[in-house]
Amino acid sequence: MSFDFDNCYWHDSILKSIYIDRSNPGYMDTIEMNIDWYDRPESKIIFKGVYLFKARMNFGIIAAESILNAEILPSDDPDLVDFYNKTKKNYTELNGYLIETNSTGGIMKIIAETVEEVS
Repeated sequence: MSFDFDNCYWHDSILKSIYIDRSNPGYMDTIEMNIDWYDRPESKIIFKGVYLFKARMNFGIIAAESILNAEILPSDDPDLVDFYNKTKKNYTELNGYLIETNSTGGIMKIIAETVEEVS
């Protein structure tokens, strides 16, 4: 299913859960996020072909994990450039994603082949 990451209303949507699946490492690395959207029903987004997941999450705050911002990273993002330089491979099919949270000031960066939505 096609999913337009940039066309979602991320601000004030709620990040309910994150699931990392490395049960078949290197062949099927995925990150699933359940999102309770601000402007539509809850759904799951799945990052497939994940090459990097970098997260700084803060806990202990009694509040839903609302999202401040989410965006596709520019091609000159330092983490994306560093990834390309370290692997010495041409991964032109990859995208970088950034998700920032309101409630706890968390930041997540994901480099993946695709992202899809499941209702």
